[in-house]
Amino acid sequence: MQQVTASANRPAALYTDDERRRRDASRWTLVQGILAPLQFLVFLVSVALVLRYLATGDGFTAATVSILVKTVVLYTIMITGAIWEKEVFGQYLFAPAFFWEDVVSMGVIALHTLYLWGLLTGHLAPREQMFVALAAYATYVVNAAQFLWKLRAARLQAAATGTSR
Repeated sequence: MQQVTASANRPAALYTDDERRRRDASRWTLVQGILAPLQFLVFLVSVALVLRYLATGDGFTAATVSILVKTVVLYTIMITGAIWEKEVFGQYLFAPAFFWEDVVSMGVIALHTLYLWGLLTGHLAPREQMFVALAAYATYVVNAAQFLWKLRAARLQAAATGTSR
């Protein structure tokens, strides 16, 4: 009978020692740390403005501007995140440690881009634009939860191994 060791039951580490060093040395780690809460703040304001428009019919311009700001912040965090992933893991996207987060991020970007297409071409009516934005925001919430879960996993890994986050 084969004996199972404790290490065989442990999940794979999120970062190798080299990846952790590269993560900690990367300026993009700080950029992501600033952009992520900024994006969440923009999201909160925007979702309130979108819901206000849908409930009252007032504030279309404010809701639209807020969605555009959210989209710019999203594209910025995605580009800088891809650079961070390249520095830490050696590839721009879909590194094994963040594969599913990147997959969902692509859905978030696709929905924001669909919103832009609908706004710029007029192929979506204002209410339809807002519903696309809400779908993008719902997907963003899932994606943000994924990243928070990974952050927590990295902190738990660091605590277990006595290394930095």
